[in-house]
Amino acid sequence: MLTVNKNTELHTIITEYGVDLLLLSDYIENLQNQFSTLSFEGFKERVEQTINYQEIKTIDKLMNLLILEGLARINENEPEWTYVCASIYKEQLYYHAKNNRKNEEPYENFVQLIKHLTNEGIYSLNLLQSYTEKELEIASNYIDSEKDNLFTYIGLRTLADRYLSKDYDKRIYELPQERFLIIALTLMQEEKKDKRLELVKEAYWALSNLYMTVATPTLTNAGKSYGQLSSCFIDTVDDSLQSIFDSNTDIANLSKSGGGIGVYLGKIRSRGSDIKGFKGVSSGIIPWMKQLNNTAVSVDQLGQRKGAIAVYLDVWHKDIFSFLDAKLNNGDERLRTHDLFTGVCLPDLFMELVQERGDWYLFDPHEVRKVMGFSLEDYFDESKGSGRFREKYWQCVNQPLLAKEKVPAIDIMKRIMISQLEAGTPYMFYRDEVNRKNPNSHQGMIYCSNLCTEITQNQSATLVEEQYTEDGKIITVKTPGDFVVCNLSSINLARAVTGNVLERLIPIQVRMLDNVIDLNSIPVLQAKITNQNYRAIGLGTFGWHHLLSLQAIKWESDDAVEYANDLYEKISYLTIQASSELAREKGAYPSFSGSDWQTGDYFTKRNYQSEEWTRLQDTIKQTGIRNGYLMAVAPNASTSIIAGSTASIDPIFQKVYSEEKKDYKIPVTAPDLNHETTWYYKSAYFIDQQWSIKQNAARQKHIDQSISFNFYVLNTIKAKELLDLHLEAWKQDLKTTYYVRSTSNLIEECDSCAS
Repeated sequence: MLTVNKNTELHTIITEYGVDLLLLSDYIENLQNQFSTLSFEGFKERVEQTINYQEIKTIDKLMNLLILEGLARINENEPEWTYVCASIYKEQLYYHAKNNRKNEEPYENFVQLIKHLTNEGIYSLNLLQSYTEKELEIASNYIDSEKDNLFTYIGLRTLADRYLSKDYDKRIYELPQERFLIIALTLMQEEKKDKRLELVKEAYWALSNLYMTVATPTLTNAGKSYGQLSSCFIDTVDDSLQSIFDSNTDIANLSKSGGGIGVYLGKIRSRGSDIKGFKGVSSGIIPWMKQLNNTAVSVDQLGQRKGAIAVYLDVWHKDIFSFLDAKLNNGDERLRTHDLFTGVCLPDLFMELVQERGDWYLFDPHEVRKVMGFSLEDYFDESKGSGRFREKYWQCVNQPLLAKEKVPAIDIMKRIMISQLEAGTPYMFYRDEVNRKNPNSHQGMIYCSNLCTEITQNQSATLVEEQYTEDGKIITVKTPGDFVVCNLSSINLARAVTGNVLERLIPIQVRMLDNVIDLNSIPVLQAKITNQNYRAIGLGTFGWHHLLSLQAIKWESDDAVEYANDLYEKISYLTIQASSELAREKGAYPSFSGSDWQTGDYFTKRNYQSEEWTRLQDTIKQTGIRNGYLMAVAPNASTSIIAGSTASIDPIFQKVYSEEKKDYKIPVTAPDLNHETTWYYKSAYFIDQQWSIKQNAARQKHIDQSISFNFYVLNTIKAKELLDLHLEAWKQDLKTTYYVRSTSNLIEECDSCAS
């Protein structure tokens, strides 16, 4: 607790006449005792001066004054002021929660909290139905209020503003450790009763120590009566009016419940294609993008934020130029979709022709299907430099009956880079490498990624087979496609690695993620089916730059590359091992037979030949693996702030900066900034991005899905320099790249994948 005795509790400092300066002096002295490295003399003077000419008669006004004075003192030399502000703000949370709940102490009557918020309709009935009151009382004893002292001010403020449960009048009820315990109870509610409380305790240990974070939909919605737990989804749209509008409906239903959406548009016919034999009547993909744009804007997520949708298109599609221009700020507004994010799907052959300055051909996918009898997007190169995609592509080029448009490959690349420097997108999706490393290629194809480019899983379109009437009802029969679901959670590297807890942490983390699959309420049935079929999870990481600084490793060094390789191989091994052990307990995922996990190709492709890896491979062949996809590194912008670390695998922007909220700014420093770590915190915009590519190539080898990997460039970058970065990323076998973050553009953060 912040306070030593009742005389220094903040609420006792306020009298009917205003602030009692003697008690306030005691309170500030108490703060100084806790943070002895800081000088409070100037702080105290400023506070008292402000009180002398301002009327302060409420606890909130006093607390806000203290916090603002503390925030003003955060700088590179005294970053610890953030913890002073967090302590004061924690008292504010405690004060209001106690009053609203009519408690004597902040963390008491946990069971009553559950009952009250269930009666209010905030919590679902599941917790009270799944656990006895005695079990919930036992679980309440796991709460350790001291863990609240781990938060920075912005971390605690972000958690309280956006994720702690409030009633419908927005009054705070839940406190941070209770949110963590509610998540643990929710995710373990269907475990065997004789061991689930121990699993709840272990999950709470992982969350409360900030060793890991769950995805923001789980952080927000676990235990609630609304929303779902998965981060984002990927849909594949077929080339039919029915599929396009059905997809839009599905996307709207997922968006309203907090999911980010990736949409593959590559099967839709291009502008000028024929419809039912009528020549040149198709208007292409832009009108359908406009509809999705309207969906993103109009279907918000419970009023918190607008929907987030990324659309992907193949680089050989005839509409590629209008697609690339859709995010630009100039030109015909009727052809612009400013609220969508874009991604382009690139085969090796295109990158080779960019490098060679060769010609590239654009096709209408509908005409390819009609003339050639196959879909070009359904193929990829099985090996570097050879494979079925390029064979089919050249067949299309050499077919005289097939209309095509020839354009220099470098011209398309230029348009890509122009859009990236202005709008940050399109994302780059290297489809051949993705599919070569797909552990479930026996069951399908991966056409694109998700909103944040870290998810790569099998996809296919859902098709309406027939509609008929029966007993006065209309029955629609659909063949469900693979509608991808992302279930995310991330390791806080700076705390978990330095705390030496990975071996203990990852098994409980994998179990939590696996349980999300069964607990989730997804409003799109084909997504629910896909979720069960592959049982895909995405265990990721954040705090990489933070960890490097603690380990005294420079970003631009071979040591950082080697460390990335070694650490992510260890994380990969522990994750695969945890899923294998879970399969022994609960069974393998339904599509395991024939997968790279079952055949051993997963390990061969990554050259895992040690005795340890060989034993694990043999075990999986015998007992299976619980999850068909296992690892993905998401952006983690929001949850890394809550956990007090750096985002994802990204470098920091600046050592000291201001985090802007709707009506205030919060000064923030790089985590654990001091005279030793400061030398290892180089700004992202001044780091040689080639070193970032090398690190990510080492890391990607051990991640079965992909990584949200950004380029950070100055607005003075030359076209050739940006082109060289893209070519190097492709050559180094990166599967995707995320934003090009230029100093000349502002990028919207993805909240959905934050974990």
